[in-house]
Amino acid sequence: MLDAVVISDIHLGSDNCQAKYLAHFLGEVRRGSTRAQRLILNGDVFDSIDFRRLKKHHWKILSELRKLADEIDVVWINGNHDGPAEIVSHLLGVRCADELVLESGGRKVLFLHGHRFDEFITRYPVITWLADKAYNLLQKLDKSHYFAKLAKKKSKTFLRCAQKIEVDAVRYAAKLGCSAVCCGHTHLPVANTAGPVHYFNSGCWTEKPCHYLTVKDGTIDVCSYTEEVSDAVLEAAVA
Repeated sequence: MLDAVVISDIHLGSDNCQAKYLAHFLGEVRRGSTRAQRLILNGDVFDSIDFRRLKKHHWKILSELRKLADEIDVVWINGNHDGPAEIVSHLLGVRCADELVLESGGRKVLFLHGHRFDEFITRYPVITWLADKAYNLLQKLDKSHYFAKLAKKKSKTFLRCAQKIEVDAVRYAAKLGCSAVCCGHTHLPVANTAGPVHYFNSGCWTEKPCHYLTVKDGTIDVCSYTEEVSDAVLEAAVA
C-alpha cells in the first residue's frame, strides 16, 4: 500500500476537467490497484466556488472524495482557486491546510500548492485572467491538448514563473528541514532530483494525459494516468 497519492489542479466546474477519468481513478484509490493510506489534494480542486458550474460528473468526484474521507486520511491543501477552507471542510469532511509535512521512509516531504510563490498572479491579475481564458479555449478547441501544452512550453513568462515557484519551494522546504517538496499550480508534471532537496509537481487533471504523484517508503514518483479505459467503464464510474 502506498503512503500517499497526490493529485492537484482538478478544477471542478471547468469544461476541461477530466472528471470521468478522475472518478475512475479515485475508485482505484478507494478499492482497486492504487490503494493508499492517504490522499493529498494539493490545491485547485475547484475552478471557482460556484456550484452552479458543477456538472453531474463533477458532483460524482465530490461524492467519491466524501467516501474516501470515511476510509482513509484525505487532506485538502488550499489553492488559489479553492475559496474558503471552511466550505470545503464542511462539504466533504476532510482536513484542510495551507501546507503539510509527511514523513515517509525516514524522509520529510513538504506539500503545498505553490501559488504563494507566484508573484505574477498578484501583480497582473487581468493578464492572468486573460491567459487562463486563452489556455482553456485551446483545450476546448483541441481535445488532444497538444496546442495548450505547446503554448505553455513556448511561453517564456510562464516558464519563468514555473521556475521561480520551483526555486522558492525548494528553498522553503530546506528551511523546514525537508528533503523533498511537492507542488501543483503550474499544471506541469515535474520530477527534479538534482540537489539536496528534490522538487516534484503533480501536474493537473485538465489536460491529457493526467498526472499524479505516489509516495511510498520515501520514494516519490510522477505517474501518468492511463487512458486505456473503455467508455463503458468510465460511464459506470460516474453513474
